[in-house]
Amino acid sequence: MINGVKIKPLKKICDERGMVMHMLRNDDPDFEKFGEIYFSVVYPGVVKGWHNHKEMTQNYAAVSGLIKLVLYDEREGSPTRGELQEIFMGEDNYVLVKIPPRVWNGFKGIGTEPAIVANCATIPHDPDEISRLDPFDNHIPYDWSLKHG
Repeated sequence: MINGVKIKPLKKICDERGMVMHMLRNDDPDFEKFGEIYFSVVYPGVVKGWHNHKEMTQNYAAVSGLIKLVLYDEREGSPTRGELQEIFMGEDNYVLVKIPPRVWNGFKGIGTEPAIVANCATIPHDPDEISRLDPFDNHIPYDWSLKHG
């Protein structure tokens, strides 16, 4: 596991009317502060990444569908520098993933339906605070293709 990344199972409360899906509360021990919340839709087989935030902590939950979230740590001085981490999340694994600043991250829609990913970020989006890389042509040692076997 990459240093500073936290994965927390989330609660779903279901009854005959539907469901409530918890994500993050301001009295949660891992809550830092609120910047903005947004939802990202990703289609099956599509990769959104790589992203690296200088200041923002991201809190991801896949509220619909399934994704493969991949993290890469190249932070100077990190005990997990050079490590990759894959997290499969969504309807079958409803979790909150807290990603600290300067950890590269991206996700791929998996399964047959579009996925909806919520991000409760600690600061509002600022294009000057984010770095981006092409998901397939970069220095990160990761292959997004489907692995059989």
